[in-house]
Amino acid sequence: MDKSERRQALLRAARTVFSEKGYHEAKVDDIVALAKVAKGTFYLYFPDKRSVFGELVRGLFSRLGGAILRVDPSADVEAQVKHNIRAIVAVLLDDPALTSILLSHAAGLDPAFVKELRAFRQEVKLLLERSLADGQRLGIIEPGDTELYATFTIGALKEVLFENALEEQARPRERIVTALYDLLRRGYLRMDAGRAAPPAAAEGERGARAERSRDRAPATGDAAREQPERPSPARRRARAKGD
Repeated sequence: MDKSERRQALLRAARTVFSEKGYHEAKVDDIVALAKVAKGTFYLYFPDKRSVFGELVRGLFSRLGGAILRVDPSADVEAQVKHNIRAIVAVLLDDPALTSILLSHAAGLDPAFVKELRAFRQEVKLLLERSLADGQRLGIIEPGDTELYATFTIGALKEVLFENALEEQARPRERIVTALYDLLRRGYLRMDAGRAAPPAAAEGERGARAERSRDRAPATGDAAREQPERPSPARRRARAKGD
């Protein structure tokens, strides 16, 4: 086994240990035992438990970045948005231990690690903000504060994932995807993008409708007084007989 393979073996073992025991209870001894290497070998690659966890975090962030695809408004927007949500949910649910630690307040962790976690969460938020800003330029995201939009979205996703982890029977992933999509569709998503009439055409149509309504509406006030009185059908027949 070469150095690269041994490093990956340690990362896989660490991921399993963190998933089973959590960050606090995980020990370097647990990681090396699962990886079947000497404890000294671990320290050739990582100085401590926090550093190997940080390596896993960076890998998670890289997968999140790769999961978000740029939406093409000329294609099926709904399918593309659902694909992005599905991919993000999959990345986070595939690493439940990392996700729960990263999205939690990290109580009890050392200050340096808490700072790293905050930096990671900020990177995730910025990644989402950039995607939302791109969506605004494409016309599929409502105008507004993308920073707040990102905060609301991450907050909703965080609670869903926490509840899912605590439930005896986890919710199906597709149910989570559909619920999140429906929430966003009622919020900042614009699913009519590309189908709405251009502003000038829409304004012209509104003007035409207003004009037709005025033509059909009965005259009132001064306009009614200016209208010539129309004889009733009986008066017209009487005039015809007189003629």
